[in-house]
Amino acid sequence: MQGWNGLKYFITIVAVCMRTALSLDKTNLGWIITSWIFSVAAAVVGTYWDLVYDWGLLNRKSKNRWLRDKLLVPNKKIYFLAILLNILLRFAWLQTVLGIGLEILHRQTVTAIVACLEIIRRGIWNFFRLENEHLNNVGKYRAFKTVPLPFNYDEDEDKDE
Repeated sequence: MQGWNGLKYFITIVAVCMRTALSLDKTNLGWIITSWIFSVAAAVVGTYWDLVYDWGLLNRKSKNRWLRDKLLVPNKKIYFLAILLNILLRFAWLQTVLGIGLEILHRQTVTAIVACLEIIRRGIWNFFRLENEHLNNVGKYRAFKTVPLPFNYDEDEDKDE
């Protein structure tokens, strides 16, 4: 599983490198094609990983259709809204690669807006990631209230006899 996660990050790194190369030479068709391919692949793989592995959602066999068996938020619509937002916000930055320009805004303004949207996406991701981790820990009896110390400490030993 760690290898697949590493591959996800590797695809993202390659996508960033290809976009950097494209920004240096916007006329090279090779950079354009590889930028598109790796950027879209990174977005698709990252989105799938978020929803399935980090959030534990999109489980077809769950008693909560397309979610997971245990949910902490009582309204299931919140999960579907989060899925939709995660997909939209993850793909929002692709507009910089695909050359979709918003002529009414300055290029740096668009970059700032996309960066803010990514911060929002990561905040949403954090909530559902922690929820899934908590449910997995409790469900598999890995959660505990106290952490045992690596040594024995007895206050009576400090007293002189």
